[in-house]
Amino acid sequence: MKLFKPQWLQAWRSQIRQDGVKAFIVKKGWKVFAAFILFYFVRDVTLYIIIPYFVFRNL
Repeated sequence: MKLFKPQWLQAWRSQIRQDGVKAFIVKKGWKVFAAFILFYFVRDVTLYIIIPYFVFRNL
């Protein structure tokens, strides 16, 4: 399933396994925070806005 795992994500995962989460956050800093916020923003918009919009539009 390498199709769904970007290269940067694989690098981040290997770095977490080697150094630990705390060292990873110290090294990457705001990029980890931004990726976390962006992931949940996209997920929540899809679940709570886009899907209900299409469901109720077709009723």
